[in-house]
Amino acid sequence: RDAKGQYLFDLICHHLNLLEKDYFGIRYVDPDKQRHWLEFTKSISKQMKSQPPFTMCLRVKFYPPDPAALKEEITRYLVFLQLKRDLYHGRLLCKTSDAAMLAAYILQAEIGDYDPGKHPEGYSSKFQFFPKHSEKLERRIADIHKTELIGQTPETSERNFLQKAQMLETYGVDPHPCKDVSGNPAFLAFTPFGFVVLQGNRRVHFLKWNEVSKLKFEAKTFHIYANQKEDRKIILTYFAPTPEACKHLWKCGVENQAFYKLEKSSQVRTVSSSNLFFKGSRFRYSGRVAKEVMEQSARIKREPPEIHRSGLVPSRSCPSITHGPRLSSVPRTRRRAVHISIMEGKKIVDGRETPCVAL
Repeated sequence: RDAKGQYLFDLICHHLNLLEKDYFGIRYVDPDKQRHWLEFTKSISKQMKSQPPFTMCLRVKFYPPDPAALKEEITRYLVFLQLKRDLYHGRLLCKTSDAAMLAAYILQAEIGDYDPGKHPEGYSSKFQFFPKHSEKLERRIADIHKTELIGQTPETSERNFLQKAQMLETYGVDPHPCKDVSGNPAFLAFTPFGFVVLQGNRRVHFLKWNEVSKLKFEAKTFHIYANQKEDRKIILTYFAPTPEACKHLWKCGVENQAFYKLEKSSQVRTVSSSNLFFKGSRFRYSGRVAKEVMEQSARIKREPPEIHRSGLVPSRSCPSITHGPRLSSVPRTRRRAVHISIMEGKKIVDGRETPCVAL
């Protein structure tokens, strides 16, 4: 009843044997469909507006600037799962050639080398990597999988996927729907490299973190203040659907700016949503910053835990392309046998049991 968010998060990370945990968070959705990040310094029960049982979701909160350089394979695998989900839900946008390569890496990582005895003509059409795609793209994915990726282990394919994904403009985008001053729909997002605004499939604004000077909100109005070259100051204004959505957007921006911009957590300060003294919401980021996280990761000396990549249950929200255990072809007998099973669970919807994605 009195447990704080940190207790639950630490319990999950211990279960997964995850040490590089600062990139992750726990998200939940309130009865009004508003998303929230669970605050670790506050009581869980006081944050939830719904009635138990509570449904929460472990996912990447701060995308690593260089995911392929993460210290441990278990961390890279969890980030891989998140980006695979981002690709399926249309958050990781890319041109067709990049899309084909990313999907082929997923195929190689999850089903291994192409085998004509197991993979009949048109086998790639059974798998859904994107919200929608053409037969031509399916054939291209299969061609790459058959010819270019032979011999790659799951770990290598996942690392290659991460290296490809991080080069995309929409890497790390967790979009917040808004409207600009003209009433046009837009998506605001915070990435490892700065603040972005997307309209349709096009990035219309990008501000590096060292250019962003202040984030403000009042009711449904969100302001971004920035200083660019030659003392050029700009203010971008957007309107969120509700005051609650705007506050969530502001808090996400405050946390992302602190995580990626600051040199150490001791520099973190409480910020106010208003220019007026003691008026408006006040919030303080409570975790470590990216530089500290990377320095701590470099000091990890343990034997890497072995990852048992189990076949995931197919899901309507993010169908898996595997239907059984997937094991690396590389012998891992030298590693300490700490098995981790990362699987999709189930939730009850309208009295029926349905798959529930973990990330």
